[in-house]
Amino acid sequence: MDISLPKIFFPVAYCIAAIFMEVNCTAEDSAKFASTVDQTFLADHDGTKQKYVVMTPTEMVEGKPVSVLIVLHGHGSDRWQFVQQSRGECRAARDVALEHRMLLVSPDYRAPTSWMGPAAEADLVQIIQILKETYNVQRIILSGGSMGGTGALTFSARHPEMIDGVVSLNGTANLVEYERFQDAIATSFGGSKALVPDEYRKRSAEFYPMKFTMPLAATTGGKDEVVPAASVLRLVDQVQKHNSNVLSIHRKEGGHSTTYADSKQAFEFVIQATASKSE
Repeated sequence: MDISLPKIFFPVAYCIAAIFMEVNCTAEDSAKFASTVDQTFLADHDGTKQKYVVMTPTEMVEGKPVSVLIVLHGHGSDRWQFVQQSRGECRAARDVALEHRMLLVSPDYRAPTSWMGPAAEADLVQIIQILKETYNVQRIILSGGSMGGTGALTFSARHPEMIDGVVSLNGTANLVEYERFQDAIATSFGGSKALVPDEYRKRSAEFYPMKFTMPLAATTGGKDEVVPAASVLRLVDQVQKHNSNVLSIHRKEGGHSTTYADSKQAFEFVIQATASKSE
C-alpha cells in the first residue's frame, strides 16, 4: 500500500432502478436528502434532450451560497449510478455531499459510453452554466469513477477555469495509449486514434499537467487491468511539481475499484483544500 500525501498538506426523494447498474437504493438512502430530482435540458451542442440528477441536501436555504459535487458515472452506466449504487465510491460521494451540505449532481453526459467526447464535454459545460444560473454556487468539485474518473481529469484539463477541485477514482489520464473500449471511445470522439489522433491527445490529461492548479485527488490500483494506473500516477507526479494540494492514494494490490474509506478520504481532501474559497 502506497499513500502519497500532498507536499503541503424539496420534493420527497425517490429511487428509480436503471439498467446497466447494480442498484441497492433504500428509502433510508434517499430520505437523507431533501429531494432527488431528474432534470432535462435541451443540449446546445445538437438540440437533443439530455438529463442530469440533482440531489439537494437538507437545510439548504434558497439564495444562500452552496457548493456542488458533480459525479460522473462509469462505462455502461448512467446518471443513476452515483445516486443509487451501494459501491464504496458512490456511498462516499453521497455521504460527503450530505455532511458538507453540497448539491450532488449526476449527469448522463451521453450515457452509457460517454468518455468525455465533444458532446459530453459540451453538455457538462452547459450543466455548470445552468447550475450557476439557478443557485448561488460557491465552488464546483468534479469527480467520477473509471470512465467518470477519466472524464473528470479530461474536463478539468480542458476547462480549469470552471472547476475548483478534482477527484478521479480509477481513471486514466492518457487516452492515446489506452486500449480498452475502443469502439465506444471512437464513437464518442468521432473516429479512431488513426483517424482523429488530435482528439485523443487533447482529451488526455497527462499532456496538460500545468492546467491542474486546483486541488486534485486520485485513487489507483496496482492490479487494475481495466484502467491501468500508470498514466494517472505520472500525471500526479508532474502536477505535484507546481501544485501542493495533491493527494494520490495508490493501492499496490488494488484492482478496478476504490473502497469507501479511500473514496471518502479523496473527497474530504479536496473539499477541505477548497474550503477557503467558500468561507
